[in-house]
Amino acid sequence: MLLFRSEFHNAEDMQEQENLFFMQEDIEDKDIAPDLWDEEPVEEVSDLLSEEDRKEVSDKFHSIMELVPELDRQLNEKMTGWNTERIGKVELTILRLALYEIKEDDNISSAIAINEAVELAKRYGQEKSPEFINGVLAKFA
Repeated sequence: MLLFRSEFHNAEDMQEQENLFFMQEDIEDKDIAPDLWDEEPVEEVSDLLSEEDRKEVSDKFHSIMELVPELDRQLNEKMTGWNTERIGKVELTILRLALYEIKEDDNISSAIAINEAVELAKRYGQEKSPEFINGVLAKFA
């Protein structure tokens, strides 16, 4: 979600966007962390997430943002008839996240990164997004 927001905000606004991300009222979808929600209202998502989890999300977001030009270059090399400026923001965000996980995150296998990307595409993308995401990422596996 933070990566998606970065498509609509300039770099100077992203710290504020990151802070807003961790506020409960900014998260409408309890599927994000269903096992963390209970009947008791909480003021902020940070009350549900450990400081370590929050730092992990933030660190991964910043690591991906630093690599966006390189990730986009690699995606543009593999996509046929498409480029990162033509595809939807949802699909671009999912591709960037998955490619980062494939190339940079030793804790996540390529198969898991691709599967999770396809699941995100099913949930947030358009009808043909899962096929597109799978096809592009398969070229990196």
